Amino acid sequence: MKVQRCWLSIIPMAAFFIAAVLSADAAGQAPARAQNQTIALGIVAEANQKEIERHYRDFVAYVARKLSAEGEVIIASTPSELAKLLQQQKVDVYMESAYSTYMINDVEGAGKLLLRRWQRGKPEYQSLIFTRRNSGVNRLDDLRGKIIVFENPKSTSGYFLPKFFLQRNGFKLSEKSQLDAGVTPAEIGYIFALSQEKLVNLVLTNQAAGGAFSDDDYASVDDKAKAEIGILAQTERLPRYLVSIRKDLAPALADRLKTILIAMSEDEEGHRILEKTGETTKFDMLPEGEEGMRRRLLETFLAPAKK
Repeated sequence: MKVQRCWLSIIPMAAFFIAAVLSADAAGQAPARAQNQTIALGIVAEANQKEIERHYRDFVAYVARKLSAEGEVIIASTPSELAKLLQQQKVDVYMESAYSTYMINDVEGAGKLLLRRWQRGKPEYQSLIFTRRNSGVNRLDDLRGKIIVFENPKSTSGYFLPKFFLQRNGFKLSEKSQLDAGVTPAEIGYIFALSQEKLVNLVLTNQAAGGAFSDDDYASVDDKAKAEIGILAQTERLPRYLVSIRKDLAPALADRLKTILIAMSEDEEGHRILEKTGETTKFDMLPEGEEGMRRRLLETFLAPAKK
């Protein structure tokens, strides 16, 4: 495992993290700050760490300053590595997509939900399973025995959300290495396009029977291509990103961090920094509370039906 410590970094697609180490006085006294207190921002990133660091430096500096601390980042290459860092108290707070959050918090047991992050003016999104109009695929059942295209094997909206949706609705999915791979009548085969443009092209040229991407991706498709797209199903909606903390983070620190992040969009400097931090609009409270949001993630990603 390669774990790299660096100053101030974050991730736009898969995610970014804040960590903090604080000390407290004896019981009954107000929390005391240790010398050289550090607020670290952890991220999952496999490449381009320096570019990511530069892009998100102002965000980390803002949060650290509000907490009267220094800023630091811990980079993990996978969500699993990040979970270990949380358990080792090297990362205290992180921000990730819904599926990665579910894996870190519920599968690994390393975190607890704190806030929701809005992006580009929207708090949530969903996946759309689509086909080409007049292709003969008119419902999900028509996908059996055929190949569909997902966007990216690490994407919540471009893979995990539509995949688990199909499995919960009784479909057996099987990854294939190429478009002309054999698919049994009882299954739906899938490949990865690795880009939205290629995904849409494979479906609209009838090389694949269907595809899946987010409603944001659909909105960005040009009108000519959009007119050829037929929507077969819409998945449930989930937050674009969620902020979580390690389970044993001091409640007083968690409350301070929550207050700072929620107020950030109302502050002129904070608002400006958010806009260039992955087009973040604001942070807000979890609409169903921590336990309600956790149930939503479990219902979406836990134990899909096997048929």
